[in-house]
Amino acid sequence: MKKVLIVWGGWEGHVPEQMAKLFEEMLLAENFDVEVTNDYTVFADTDNLKQLDLIVPCITMDKTEDAYIENVSQAVMAGTGLAGCHGGMGDSFRENTTWQFMVGGQFVAHPGDAGNEYRVNIKNSSSPLTEGLEDFTVTTEQYYMHVDPAIEVLATTRFPTADGPHVPNGAFEMPVAWTKHWGEGRVYYNALGHVPANLESGTTAREMVRRGLLWAANA
Repeated sequence: MKKVLIVWGGWEGHVPEQMAKLFEEMLLAENFDVEVTNDYTVFADTDNLKQLDLIVPCITMDKTEDAYIENVSQAVMAGTGLAGCHGGMGDSFRENTTWQFMVGGQFVAHPGDAGNEYRVNIKNSSSPLTEGLEDFTVTTEQYYMHVDPAIEVLATTRFPTADGPHVPNGAFEMPVAWTKHWGEGRVYYNALGHVPANLESGTTAREMVRRGLLWAANA
């Protein structure tokens, strides 16, 4: 049985406990052995982290010991998967560049805020994570990310859709979902998931995240 650790905390605006519960339900449905906690000291035991198949952070704009993040990095490098969404993984620890390097990107803005309607475009790729998925429209925060050029992009969105100082730069594609490797570990990120309602059962967004969790856990 695959073992997963879900850790939640940080800014309450992203309802981290509720998001952790959503991930727990998704992974229990896939027969994972799931542990959920909001105690960051769980990151203190590197050997234990290395025994996991997957770590799912639901942590936004928080701080923790640099040593804890290094322990997570070491575990992922050794083969533990890392997967998450929105600010819960893409804006967890703004002051720690190791985290950002491992994730493959960092949130910097969401022009238009949560009422912004935009298309998510599935990329044609060899990845099984996109097989059979079609483009779809969402109304939620459209994340502007600083991204690692080494990521494999699975989905994008077109900027700009909302006004702001970025508009004179012209139209461009921003990654929404991606994979990368960190040592032996698999990393999956999806910018959707501002609140649980954005990942409702039966939606393409939820299926994307489900597939990403399983892929990162090598399940």
